[in-house]
Amino acid sequence: MSRFLFVVPPLTGHINPTASVGGELLARGHSVAWVGHPGTLAPLLPDHAVIFPAIDDLLEADIRAKRERWLALRGMAVLKFFWEEFLIPLGGAMVPGVYDAVSAFEPDVIVADQQALAGPLVAQHAYLPWATSASTSAELINPLRTMPKVDAWVRGLLHDFAGGDIRFSDRLVLVYSSKALVAGEFGEEVAFVGPALTHRVERTSFPWNELTGQRRVLVSLGTLNGPAGERFLSQALDAVADLDLQVVMVAEPRPAPSNVLMRPSVPQLALMPHLDAVVTHGGHNTVCEALAHGLPLVVAPIRDDQPTVAAQVVAAGAGVRLTYSRTRSADIRSALESVLDEPEYAAAADLVRKSFLAAGGAAAAADRLEKVVAG
Repeated sequence: MSRFLFVVPPLTGHINPTASVGGELLARGHSVAWVGHPGTLAPLLPDHAVIFPAIDDLLEADIRAKRERWLALRGMAVLKFFWEEFLIPLGGAMVPGVYDAVSAFEPDVIVADQQALAGPLVAQHAYLPWATSASTSAELINPLRTMPKVDAWVRGLLHDFAGGDIRFSDRLVLVYSSKALVAGEFGEEVAFVGPALTHRVERTSFPWNELTGQRRVLVSLGTLNGPAGERFLSQALDAVADLDLQVVMVAEPRPAPSNVLMRPSVPQLALMPHLDAVVTHGGHNTVCEALAHGLPLVVAPIRDDQPTVAAQVVAAGAGVRLTYSRTRSADIRSALESVLDEPEYAAAADLVRKSFLAAGGAAAAADRLEKVVAG
């Protein structure tokens, strides 16, 4: 049996796929460990998971504060902040902990999230094979290709940090999507395994007895917060106030219509089979979890990979895209009525669902990782 070390940032959407793939590897008898922020990792991983620290609580709090500042930025300032203030510093800060984890755990393979740059850096120095866990498919198509100077700037930052572009492994890139969503030609190292959903742990409680017999919609902006998020949620509440459906909204308590069930967090994966549609800002995990259950989407992307993910949904015919900054309640209502009442959206979402099933999920990812060990 082999030993796999997952290196992850303190971000739920980046940890979840590794929890599933790691769970599959554990079920096959392999040894598995994670390195990152223990406080973020522990609630998302199997009981008794082996966790090594590379991020302490102070750094995690600083990362959360930086993400809040990042959300307030616009234009090229978003990209500049993301690389200079978040990704590169995070990679540098995690390096000592990843080295310690490698020394203690002695892995055969490092599996590094694409935003955990310490993983490939340490793997190269330790002469270990490494694979990329691509928590979003957006960067595969290089969204900066139309801005060559910006692209060169990013590559320069990576060269200064690690001597080269280490975003993707040349041995294996696990992509939790399928070619039904991601267009393009890719090398053999790129494995479209679909969403990794098995072996996942969700410890969030939910009042299941409060679900009604109406059609149900989830409204979630992921970890988004701040005034922009509040405005969108307020418009969404107005949009659904007199519709004949039940809305589960992920938000802090606030006045809401009687058909809205408000929760600060939900067991999202467990909730999906009970839904008819999802309204989201376009986070890769939420979108793919919804499509894995054949659910059409209303997507209002804000920044980062979200516009690319939203474009994938629209190209597949599985949802409606809204302009986040200008969306009003009437727009949300119209989009919701479209995806719920026009059957072509659900039919397209079901085609994506079937492509995800064929891709194999966590089992296919584990198969590919075992081949990395075998050489």
